[in-house]
Amino acid sequence: MNPLFPVFLGLSLSMDAFAVSVALPFCVPSLTMSQICRVAGAFGLFQALMPLLGWGLGSLASKVIAPFDHWVAFVLLGFIGGKMVVEGLRKEEDCNSRSDPTSGWPLLTLAVGTSIDALAVGFSFVALKLNVWSTVSIIGATTFICCWIGMVGGRQIGRFAGKRMEVAGGLVLIGIGLKILFEHLSM
Repeated sequence: MNPLFPVFLGLSLSMDAFAVSVALPFCVPSLTMSQICRVAGAFGLFQALMPLLGWGLGSLASKVIAPFDHWVAFVLLGFIGGKMVVEGLRKEEDCNSRSDPTSGWPLLTLAVGTSIDALAVGFSFVALKLNVWSTVSIIGATTFICCWIGMVGGRQIGRFAGKRMEVAGGLVLIGIGLKILFEHLSM
């Protein structure tokens, strides 16, 4: 496995959290460093924990799915990548200014919601035979950094890249799914 694979996987998975991080400065005009670190930390933590949970569940079912694990990885990554592309192409929604999205339930909801795709990707770790601990660490760290950058430069990044980053992340996940499928079918 290419040593850069976990980095690209982390970048792909972090794109939906990054898109939310870019939007938050528009919802919370005067962000503090504490809020920025709290959001980036929550997103990074859940992006690391969810694939770990997916890998654990996938490991339990690995004997059952071993003959077709490459198809499972392909379908999961293709579905999640496709979902990210569709969401990235949708019109942006206005933010809810009644609650602070950088703490409490709103933050937990955002962190879990943006990491559900990472749970599904974690199932594919069994087929990929990755070093799980280093991979989830890289995913979490990558997400933290991307979200921190997104929140600090949100207004500028939002004008430049917007939701295109989520589309790019989805396309990368689809590409990874295709690569897994073609590698297993060519054996």
